Parts: sequence; structure tokens; C-alpha cells
Amino acid sequence: MEALARFGYITRGFVYALIGILTLFAAFGIGGKTTGTNGALQTIARQPFGRILLALFVVGLLGYVFWRFVQAIKDPGNKGIDCKGSILRLGYGASGLFYLGIAYNAASLLLGDGSSSDTKTKKDWTAMLMQQPFGRWLVGLVGAIVIGVGFYKVYLAYKVKFHKKHNLDKLGAIQKKTLVHISRFGIASRGVVFVMTGFFIADAAKNYNPQEVKGLDGALLTLARQPYGKVLLTIAALGLIAFAVCSLLKVRYRQIEIN
Repeated sequence: MEALARFGYITRGFVYALIGILTLFAAFGIGGKTTGTNGALQTIARQPFGRILLALFVVGLLGYVFWRFVQAIKDPGNKGIDCKGSILRLGYGASGLFYLGIAYNAASLLLGDGSSSDTKTKKDWTAMLMQQPFGRWLVGLVGAIVIGVGFYKVYLAYKVKFHKKHNLDKLGAIQKKTLVHISRFGIASRGVVFVMTGFFIADAAKNYNPQEVKGLDGALLTLARQPYGKVLLTIAALGLIAFAVCSLLKVRYRQIEIN
């Protein structure tokens, strides 16, 4: 279980590192592009030994999904069933479902299918949800939840609570401080992306138009089109790379509660 969880963190880290690097290249106009998780997987698939790499990513992502579901159902971290604990465990389950979708996309690419962007995937899901009874309200609720998750991540970065789950005592003071600050920047950046995505979803519900939904790639493209877009895109790219560092940091130092 611990090996699966740590392999999952490795996979997540490399996915976000690739997204950040491609975005950074796009900001400087040297051949990159604003992309999301699906675009990163497609980039991997085009490389030499791409199918082998994709297979490893599928295994890693499924390991992370399994770990998230264990956190949600078995509660090895003893979060409890009070309001706060239940919300956290639901969050673990939602995270598992999110990465299960990414694993499915990676498996589809591995089998020679699936080439849609993050934004198109979210538009399809939004359109399907809107067709259900009270679908518009459900989409609005999803948007509100995503916004809330984004602000919570920013709060976590501000309060520096995440490092309590890491064994950093063996690091020197400067190393520890540097890694904590990089992680804070990465978590806050991802939180901002969540907030932007949530507002796109909420706006789609308000206007009853699933075409207004944007994924990570759409959020980055929106930043690029703003005044000082290159600066904003560079900051976002560095933030995603910082989040990748944070994820890889968990591989070595995260306390994995199994029992």
C-alpha cells in the first residue's frame, strides 16, 4: 500500500512538472503550449517508448487512486466522522475519482484512443450533467465546491499545515525552509487554478452553456490572453512546477498511514 501511494505521488509529480515545463516554454515562445493533464499524457505518448511510459503512468495513477480511496473509506489518518473529518474524507474520495479519470484517459491513449483536451472533457461532462433533472443546479454546485477546494488549498499554503505530515527533521534548516516555501507556492498556485476552473463551471451553469467550461489548459490560456499575459503564464508555470516538487517531496518524506 505504501509503495503504491509513493509511486502515485511520483506519477502525479511528473505529470504536473511536464505541464509546467510546457507552459513555461509557451510563455517564452520556444515551442511549448498551454496544456492540461490530457495534453501532458499526449506529449508522453509521442515520445520514444511512449507506450511503456504511459503504462507506468497508468499503474502509478491507479496506485494514487487506490491510496485516496483507502484514505476516504478506511480512514488511516483518523480524521473521524465529524463535520471536518467527513469533509476531508469526501475530499479524498473526490481526489481519487479525479485521478481515476486521468488514469482512464492515459489508458485510452495507451490503447490508441482518446485525444481530447481537459477543457473538451469537462465540457462533455458538464453538458451531460445539465441534461439531468436539476442539472443546472448540480453544475453550479460542482462549481461552488471546486471554488471552495481552491480557496482551501490557498489556506493550507498560507497556514503551512501540510508539512506536519512530512518527516523533515533530518533536513538542515535552510533545506527545510526552502522546500516548505516551494511547496507553499505550488499548493497556492494549484488552488488558484481550482478557483478559476470553479468560476468557469459556475458561469456555465449561470448562462446554461457548457461551452463556457474550461479545464487547466483553458485556465492557462485565459491567463496568457490577459495584459502581462506572459508574466502571469510564467508565474503559473513555475507554480505548477513547484507543485510537482511538492508531490515528489511526498515520495521521500510523506508519512503514509496504513493502519
